[in-house]
Amino acid sequence: MFYIGCHLSVSDGYAAMGKTALSIGANTFQYFTRNPRGRGFKRPDPADVAGLVSLMQEHGFAPPLAHAPYTFNPASGVDRIRDYTREAMAEDISVLEEIPGALYNFHPGAHVGIGVEAGIANIAAILNEVITPGQGTTLLIETMAGKGTELGKCFEEVRAIIDSVDASVRPHLGVCLDTCHISDGGYDIARDTDAVLEQFDHIIGIQLLRAVHLNDSKNPVGAAKDRHEKIGEGFLGLAGITKIINHPLLRDLPFYLETPNELDGYAREIALLRGQRTEE
Repeated sequence: MFYIGCHLSVSDGYAAMGKTALSIGANTFQYFTRNPRGRGFKRPDPADVAGLVSLMQEHGFAPPLAHAPYTFNPASGVDRIRDYTREAMAEDISVLEEIPGALYNFHPGAHVGIGVEAGIANIAAILNEVITPGQGTTLLIETMAGKGTELGKCFEEVRAIIDSVDASVRPHLGVCLDTCHISDGGYDIARDTDAVLEQFDHIIGIQLLRAVHLNDSKNPVGAAKDRHEKIGEGFLGLAGITKIINHPLLRDLPFYLETPNELDGYAREIALLRGQRTEE
């Protein structure tokens, strides 16, 4: 099954996001759990969430990917920022526990001068607090492009975050690979797909890869700029993206588009990618 979706708005409601996904040929989707650049939070109606779960089961959806807002910074050296991040992540997880197989993607954050080791220690401390051994939600560390002091710019840093959390937490952690980010971070995923995934497997473990952010990039490999482009219009190119969605280590994962599009643009990209998908 080829699971492909795009970014939708939670303000429309949970069940409505599922219906919108269906209308554009998607069988999964991503959404921000709250305003991506704000701090407000409104707990969803449980009946609305249940409506989404029913739709997912009826239409064979992959779990939607809940994305933490950009205001979170678990690596920060500032107490109030970490406190907010911790409290808000715990709120988000409590909602996601109502969705079977829920995935919760977050940026590792930026150390902003305190250093890589201290930033990773701060991330691990928050994960140790917000994850409970019996939860059903899996938290995904997103691979990053390497802007400024952001962490997760290389596979070694992602592995270090995982290794720094308690053993009881690790089963609830995975990774979301962003194709634009790792290309901008120096991994030529479009042209040297096998070698990049071998490296990922050796350092992190391919079994921890749970989702893919499928994005082209406005910048060449190693630019460290993180600027997404529409599928086939950037430096990864349609041929590179086609290799990625058909790769045997990736093809069964859910793919989530974060390209600069409105809904009609996403519908076109989903149709394009379905046409590039090969039979098993």
